[in-house]
Amino acid sequence: MDTLCITDLYKRFGEKQVLNGLNLSVPEHSIYGFIGKNGSGKTTTMKAVLGLLTVDSGTITVCGEKVAFGQTMTNRNIGYLPDVPEFYSFMNASEYLTFCGQICGMEKKDIADRSEELLYLVGLADVKQRIKGYSRGMKQRLGIAQAVFNRPKLLICDEPTSALDPIGRREILDILSSITDQTTILFSTHILSDAERICTDVAFLDSGRVTLSGKLSEIKTKYRKHEYQIQTETTSDAEMLVKTFAKMKRIGNEQVVFCESDYLFSDVLYFISEKGIPVLKIERSEPTLEDLFVKVTDK
Repeated sequence: MDTLCITDLYKRFGEKQVLNGLNLSVPEHSIYGFIGKNGSGKTTTMKAVLGLLTVDSGTITVCGEKVAFGQTMTNRNIGYLPDVPEFYSFMNASEYLTFCGQICGMEKKDIADRSEELLYLVGLADVKQRIKGYSRGMKQRLGIAQAVFNRPKLLICDEPTSALDPIGRREILDILSSITDQTTILFSTHILSDAERICTDVAFLDSGRVTLSGKLSEIKTKYRKHEYQIQTETTSDAEMLVKTFAKMKRIGNEQVVFCESDYLFSDVLYFISEKGIPVLKIERSEPTLEDLFVKVTDK
């Protein structure tokens, strides 16, 4: 079942067509990478899903229920993590989550149990200081705890790692990966390496429409280059391979690449073995998300 479905969504602001027939289906318990450059329509789409703006035409459903502008009932199934979450800085993490639980109308024991569970999950269980003293990464981890506190069916993450250092980004990505059994994640980002690391599915957004979408593994298989890369120990060994196999290409001092349509992998491997060439790495080339994004947006 799809947790989120968007069909033929259009939205114009003045003379600018921001969403131009956008279609999107987000499978249950997936981490769905919503990928596009700044200005491609990602934030407008998410605001529409949250019922925060009207659309010109099209439909959005969350868990089978239609989204409406304003006080939409579908938001009871949605958690939201912005790129820069805001908190009451005079509270500590436990106090803030208790406050969130009270707003949701949860029972006192459920609030206490859920707070303890989530503070442990995001690594803040032993942190007693006020939120005003938190680092950016700590605030983002608390933001995740707040966003999933009422057990939403859909968690929308709007550029959650864009302002974090490498360690902070890794921590957030690890936490998001660990909660897919609890929720479905729409992961909006322009950091392609982050999406490649954790996403099960992706959609590329360009000029307000989805240009490519599906299972990440299936997309990579479809666009596979059918190439092999070989890294030798020395430059002279790489030169020997290029001289022997004329259609091989050098991509570095000790690296060569060849297409399966030019040479059988077994023939190249036999030559390497016969000549006793020390090899540091042999791998089949896989397209990166950056490769795919450039291809489908033709930029």
